[in-house]
This record gives sequence, structure tokens and C-alpha cells, in this order.
Amino acid sequence: MSAIPQPRAVALSPARALLLARALPRVSTSLAVAGATVVSLTPSLLPRSPVVQGVLTGILVAASWGAAAALGRLRHRSVAAPVPRAVAVLAGVSTVVWSVASADHWQNALRSAMALPAAGATHWAQVGFWAVAVCLLAFGITRGVAKGVRRLGPLRVAALAGVAVPLLGLVAAPATVSAATQHFRTASSVVDPSLVARQSDSLVPWSSLGVEGRRFVAGVSDTRSVRTYVGLDSAPDVDARAALAVRELDRAGGFARGHVVVAVPTGSGWIDGEAARGIERRFDGDVATVGQQYSYAPSWWTFLFGRADAERSARALFTAVSEHVAAMPADTRPALHVYGQSLGSLGGSAIFADDAARERTCSVLWAGPPAGAVDVGRGTAVLANTSDPVVWWSPELATNPPDLSRARVDAPVPQWIPFASFVQTTVDLVFSLDAPTGHGHRYGEDQGLSMPRC
Repeated sequence: MSAIPQPRAVALSPARALLLARALPRVSTSLAVAGATVVSLTPSLLPRSPVVQGVLTGILVAASWGAAAALGRLRHRSVAAPVPRAVAVLAGVSTVVWSVASADHWQNALRSAMALPAAGATHWAQVGFWAVAVCLLAFGITRGVAKGVRRLGPLRVAALAGVAVPLLGLVAAPATVSAATQHFRTASSVVDPSLVARQSDSLVPWSSLGVEGRRFVAGVSDTRSVRTYVGLDSAPDVDARAALAVRELDRAGGFARGHVVVAVPTGSGWIDGEAARGIERRFDGDVATVGQQYSYAPSWWTFLFGRADAERSARALFTAVSEHVAAMPADTRPALHVYGQSLGSLGGSAIFADDAARERTCSVLWAGPPAGAVDVGRGTAVLANTSDPVVWWSPELATNPPDLSRARVDAPVPQWIPFASFVQTTVDLVFSLDAPTGHGHRYGEDQGLSMPRC
């Protein structure tokens, strides 16, 4: 019998091995891309649209890929054998597939908790499209910049940077801030003709209330209750506005109610209408709510550039109202409450730097307060969703888990992961108000209903 021929191992020639190795991405590139994809797909607090998820994934992948490529050029390593590269590619692809499957499960769990449609195959196909598009765009920009730098040469680039940086700091930045401030002020002055002033004898001109003030005053849900508001344009300074707020509250009969709520607005002057309706239900209409604007700008801008204004305004309004209440006969004094949501809770907390203010206050309610930034003392209730990125976010989130001890579980709570949770929460911050009521940074009438009793 003739022997059965055994298959011979095919050995790659050095030239073919080199070609195969060059056709595969470096081990570091495969690991960087897979790692960035995993980080981008770690659990978020809120459901993600395919565009947002795709852009995030694309940015992280492009940045990691670029870093790996730069590191590879610096190290000047020889081309690795094809086997390690192939193993790295296989491991990377497997990891990405597992991450997508896990992300799909998590996203659908969030959507189920928030009564939203499930994410399907089309969702993830769109995520992939946007991720690839962002990567290609990033690579194109990077190549263009690198080509320009090579053409100009290092000395010219340094000279241009030396001129451009001071120019941006001295001219462009102040001009941008000025333009943004004017834009916010103009937006606040727009009058909605569908809103009508409820009382023609008000001491505060309707046009001076600002967009949010007019919405707040016009939105009374119980005719027995009182809402008053003073805008930035209603008086020249913070103390004058507080004094005007007291006179207007007195004129409207607010101090004749059983309860007075000092509501500290968010940056643009917004007081949540859901909260105001809840407060009016909570006290069965026997309540007056007063607010005072301290900024034209949205909360994120005010948080960065005008936080002190929020604190001064809250203290001035509370002091003026509480002093008026204290001067009333004891048997006619209304109970005094404080309410603030988000930046409003941050500004409102400044009221209680004075212990005497706590003694004059019946109860306090903070809704969606920034992480670890509010006063929580006697008679204080905190309403916070575990899915609210405002409640989670702080610089320390990158290295320390959040304190959710006062938060209510409204949706699946993700496991804290160093750095990854910080990235995810930062993205969620931008879309925190897009969630359904009762989730994210959207709170309903239960805000007012949660206000403690004296």
C-alpha cells in the first residue's frame, strides 16, 4: 500500500509575511480602536439617538487611533509579524461586537423604563454610519492641517500661533462673550402675544418680566393662588428688584395666603411650570410664589460666568420677603418656603449660609441639584432622578462614584466606571432635558407635591 501523502505546512516567505503584516493594522491600533469603542458604548444615563452615539464613538475612535499612530511613529518599531496583528484584529472585532450587544441591551432597558420605542438593527446601522463619517472627517482635517504645517514650516507656524493666540484672547473672546450676552438679552425680551397679563394694576411692567417671567406669571393653575415675578429690566439692581418683588407680592395679596414660596429661577429666569402647578396643588391654592430673575443667559453659561449673581439674587429676595413676613402680626404670618431647581438650587443654597434664615424657613425643596452642591439641612427635601446627569456630574466623577443616596431610582442605574462614566455623563448633560417627564433633568408636578410640611 502506498503511503497517504500528508499535507505540508505552507511557510510564508519573508516578503509575503511583510506584505500581510502591512495589510493588517498595528496591534496598538486595533487595541486603541476597540478600547475607544468600548468606552463610547458603556452605559449612559439616558437613551441615545443614533446620531449622538455615532458622533461620540467616532470622536473617541479617531482620537485613540490618532494617538496610537503618533505613538507608533515615535517608537519607530519594525513591522510586527502577521500573527500578532491578526490576533489583535480578531480580539478587537470580538470586543466591539460584544460591546454593541451589551449597549443594545442597556439602551433598550432604559427605553423600556422611560416608555420609549426600543432600538433595533436600524439604530445601530445608523450609529455605525455616523461613527465612520466622523472618523473620516477627523482624518481629513488632521491630514489637511499636517499638510499645511509641512508647507509653512515650523517657524512660520510658530509665528502665526504667536499672533493668533493673543488676538483670540484680546479680541475674539471678548467679542464672542459680548455678542452672546446681547443675544441672550434680546431673546429674553421677545413678547409672546398669546400670553396676557392677568392683572393690569401690577407694579411690574409686563414687558420687563422677560420671556420666562411672563410664562410663569401667566401660567397660574389655581385662581386662588398668586404668582409674582420681577425681571432683570424691572429695577436697576438686585436689592431694588427684591424690594419691588415684596411690594408686588403685597399688592397681589400674596402675604395674605397661608404659604409663600421663594422660587429661585435657573439661569435664564425659568421657573418650572410643573413645579409651580405642583406647589399650588400641594397647598390647595392657598399659596403665593415669587421669583426674581438674575440672568438673561442659560444655566450652563450662568454657572460658568455668573454663579455669584444667582447667589446674591436669592439672598436678596429671601431677605426682603422674610423681613416683611417677620414684621407682620404673628397670627397672620404665612409659612415661608424655598424652592430651586438645578442652578436655582445652587443659588438658593446660598440663602442658608446664615443660620437665622433656616429658622425663618418652614421647608425647602431642591429639584435636580448639581452633585454635592446644595445645602441639606432641617426641613429640606431633595428630589433627584438617578437618570439625571446634573445629579451625577462633577469633575470628581472621573475618579470617584457619585453620591446617589438622596436620588430616587427612576431607571436602570449604570455601574460607575472610572473615566468612562465621566465621558458618558458629560454627553448626557447636553440632552438632559430631552427625557420624558420624570426622568433625566425633567421633573413634574411631584416637585411641588414633595415640598415638606412645617
